[in-house]
Amino acid sequence: MFNPREATLNSLIKWESQSSFSNIEINTVVSRQKAEKNDISLYTLLFLGVIEKKILLDSIIDEYSKIPASKIELSTKNILRLGLYQLLFTDKIPEYSAVSESVNLADKRSKGFVNAILRSFIRTGKKYSLPDDEWQKISIENSIPLELINIFRSSYGDEVAKALSTMPPQKSQISLRVNTLKISENELLESIRAEGCSISPSLIAKDILKTDAQISILQKYLDEGLCFVQDESSRIASMVVGATAWETIADVCACPGGKTFSMAIDMKNEGALYSSDLHENKLSLISKGAKRLGIDIINTKEQNAKEFVPEYKEKFDRVLCDVPCSGLGVIFKKPDIKYKPIDNIMALPCVQYDILNNSAKYVKKGGILVYSTCTLNALENEKNVEKFLEANPDFEAVDFEIGEIKSIKGGYTFFPHVNLTDGFYVMKMRRKND
Repeated sequence: MFNPREATLNSLIKWESQSSFSNIEINTVVSRQKAEKNDISLYTLLFLGVIEKKILLDSIIDEYSKIPASKIELSTKNILRLGLYQLLFTDKIPEYSAVSESVNLADKRSKGFVNAILRSFIRTGKKYSLPDDEWQKISIENSIPLELINIFRSSYGDEVAKALSTMPPQKSQISLRVNTLKISENELLESIRAEGCSISPSLIAKDILKTDAQISILQKYLDEGLCFVQDESSRIASMVVGATAWETIADVCACPGGKTFSMAIDMKNEGALYSSDLHENKLSLISKGAKRLGIDIINTKEQNAKEFVPEYKEKFDRVLCDVPCSGLGVIFKKPDIKYKPIDNIMALPCVQYDILNNSAKYVKKGGILVYSTCTLNALENEKNVEKFLEANPDFEAVDFEIGEIKSIKGGYTFFPHVNLTDGFYVMKMRRKND
C-alpha cells in the first residue's frame, strides 16, 4: 500500500544523497505505484515543498535542536523537515497527524527526538527567528541561497533581485507548441477545451497554448504529434532565429529538441535543419520526436559544440546557440536547481563562450546567430555576448520586436515576475557581409 509520507521521505533521501532530479524522481515513483490520486498529490506536494523550503526548515531545526541540522543523520533530518513543512505550509493536515506520522517514520533511537522538536515548535505557536540583515533574512525566509541572491543583485540590481528572490513557486501550467504541420492553433484549442479544460492562446508567443489540463488528458495529443511542451520564452527564442522554408539551419546544443522542432515547423518542414548535441543517447529523443511530429528535415549528429566541424564552416543561414547553463530561470518550477554548487555555476561562462565563439564560424556572411540561455545571470548572458562582439567585429547586434517584446541592443531578458514565463535570455546577431 502506498504511503505518501514514507514515499516522500525515501525520495528526499535519494534526492539529497544521490543528487537525483526531483522531476525524474516523481515520474519514477508515480509510474511504479498504483495509488489513489489524493495520495499521489500529497506525495508530490510534500516532496517538492520540502525541497523548496529546505533552507528555512533547516534554520528552524537549528533553532529548536541542540544538534545542528548539518550534524543530524540524513533520514532523521528529512523526517523533521517533512513534519515542519506540514505544520507550517499545509492547512488540511491536523497538527497531531503531522507529528504522529513523522514519529512513525522515525527509527526507535530518534522517535523521541523527532517528537520533542515538533511538539516544542507547536507549543511556541510555530514561531521562528530570522536574521536582522535584510538579504540574509530574504535568503532564509524564501530558501534562496545567499550566493544566488548575490548573482541576481550583481546582474540586475537590488530591486529585481528582491522580486526574484521572494517569488513564490509558480503554479503549474503547461505551455503547448502547436504543430501547425498537422493542426491549426484554433482546432487544437477547441479540441482540448471540449475536454472541459481551461486553455487559451499565449499573449506573447505565436502558436503557443497555455492550459491547466492534466498531462493524462493531453497525452493523446502529444502522442499524435499535434503538439509538444515548450515554454513561451523558449518559443520566442526560436522565433527570434526567424527560420523560413528552404534555409539551412543549425541547432548546436539541441537536446531535448523543443527549439529544433519549433524551427522545423516554422520552416514548414522544407529545407535542412542540423541538430547536434554532446550526448548521442539524447539525440534519439529528437529522432523519435521528429517522427511523431511528422518532421523529416532534421539531421542529428553527436558533436561537442566547442569543437570545430570543418564542413560546417560558413554553411548555415542561421545558427541557434542555446548553450548549457545554470538554469536559474527555472528555479521557480524546479526548486532543486537552486542548490547547485556555486562553483559549478561560475565555471559555465567560459564553456558557453567557447561554444558561441565556435558556432559563429558556421554562419554565412549575412547570416543570423542567436545565443540563448534559460538562466538569469549576467555573466552567462550579457557579459558573454559583450565579450563575443568585442572579439568578433564581423558580427553585430540585431534588434527584434515580437508583440510587446522589444530587444535592447539585440538582447532581451525574460523575468518570471514580469513576463510570467521562465527566466530566459535571448540575443540576436548578424554576420556582416563585408
